[in-house]
Amino acid sequence: MTTTTERATAPELHTDGPGTRHVDVLVVGAGVSGIGAAHHLQERFPDRSFVILDAQDNRGGTWWTHRYPGVRSDSDLFTYGYRFKPWRGPSIAAGEEILNYLDEVIADDDLGRHIRYHHRVTSASWSTEDRRWTVEVTRGDTDEQLRYTTDFLWMCQGYYNHTKPYRPQWEGLDDFQGLVVHPQQWPQDLDLAGKRVVVIGSGSTAATLIPAIAQDAEHVTMLQRSPSYFLAPPLTHELATWLRALDIPEDWTHEILRRAYAAEFNELARMSHEAPDELHTFLMESMKPLLPEGFDIEKHFTPRYRPWQQRIAIVPEGDLFTALREGRASIVTDTIETFTSTGIRVSSGEEIPADVVVTATGFNLSAFGDIPFAVDGEPVDFADRITWRGIMISGIPNMAYVFGYFRHSWTLRADLVSDLVCRLFDTMETKGATTVVPTLRPEDADMRIRPWSDPENFNAGYVMRSQHVLFKQGDREPWTHMLEHAEEMELLPKVDLEDGTLVYR
Repeated sequence: MTTTTERATAPELHTDGPGTRHVDVLVVGAGVSGIGAAHHLQERFPDRSFVILDAQDNRGGTWWTHRYPGVRSDSDLFTYGYRFKPWRGPSIAAGEEILNYLDEVIADDDLGRHIRYHHRVTSASWSTEDRRWTVEVTRGDTDEQLRYTTDFLWMCQGYYNHTKPYRPQWEGLDDFQGLVVHPQQWPQDLDLAGKRVVVIGSGSTAATLIPAIAQDAEHVTMLQRSPSYFLAPPLTHELATWLRALDIPEDWTHEILRRAYAAEFNELARMSHEAPDELHTFLMESMKPLLPEGFDIEKHFTPRYRPWQQRIAIVPEGDLFTALREGRASIVTDTIETFTSTGIRVSSGEEIPADVVVTATGFNLSAFGDIPFAVDGEPVDFADRITWRGIMISGIPNMAYVFGYFRHSWTLRADLVSDLVCRLFDTMETKGATTVVPTLRPEDADMRIRPWSDPENFNAGYVMRSQHVLFKQGDREPWTHMLEHAEEMELLPKVDLEDGTLVYR
């Protein structure tokens, strides 16, 4: 393969053979995880070179690719924001506000010079002999081939497959004469004024989208096979209003609100395990006053699973319920029998007329961006590997990844992971080691191998559909993951990096 030298070089990079650039740490992904990792890396190790590669044409990951109407966080920004960067806006923020926040972090840390957009990683190969990764990259639409080598690979690409959203196969779809749109591929010129819209799905995307498009559409119907749990917090926490009225410094306000929100969601997580019936009652009772009079909450808002066995959808100020009360939106809970030329017929026989159908049916998970990995020439099948604390992978040298929480804000864990990876770099330097590999010990030989996600813990459709391509976990530390934030905030800072599960050379 012919390679060329990267045009936009940074002073930290140096040539590692013809057409190749070497960097101490290579970060894949310029979203929330990658930008956060770069901040911690630069703060703790200012003399180490690094580059961030991203396949998209701008920063933000999900916040850049998801551009459907109303797109917003479904976590509060005091915990979804970084601990090192105060959030100054409302608790729940629009996608554009989050991108502006990320821009501030990039500017504050001068990270722009390290980011390479339009750089899609096509393979990653580790050589024990050379003690480094070789990463092949395709740049832009020109298919120009580049090569990077790195001592350490930090995967921050998230878990979405941005190019292939999930859409079930429905009978009669080809007969439908209207427009079918997936939120991940929203046409920016789509005008829904006066249109009858059916949104298939009941999760966070549907709950976000419906109030936004109901402002202009003739009517919006949420068609769900089964209900989800919803929570309707205020757009801005009352405590934030008080603190700002007192002119408290923003970094104080950020930390106080961060702890307050974390405590609230830690309690909800605890209840989901220890008192699910009590939590169910709380969620149902909190919705009732916000719904239309006589609304069938049992049919339309009572899930088949216990609270937080799937994600609770956030509807700030109950805006979804407002659309229902005002008659601009309605809910049908049923299964799709077939599409017709003018809408969708459900199993009850009812036909829902539609000019536009939005398939808010979820997404597909991607194991490390579906990038082919190899170690010493042998292809890596991640489905045969085991996680080390949800941060590294068994048998894979010098590679860490960021995966956040399902029940809490993603960034709470991203900060904790960055702390541990930086501590790992310190340990390697102290030991004079150039490689570190998570390795099962002899006492782990009898360990029961469990799926990536235990269905009894979390069983959202996108998770269950992807179990077969994802790595596994064991039945003991440190070969487990998906712990709750309350546990990990105590555990991860104290992890023993010399307990024998990490082999240094």
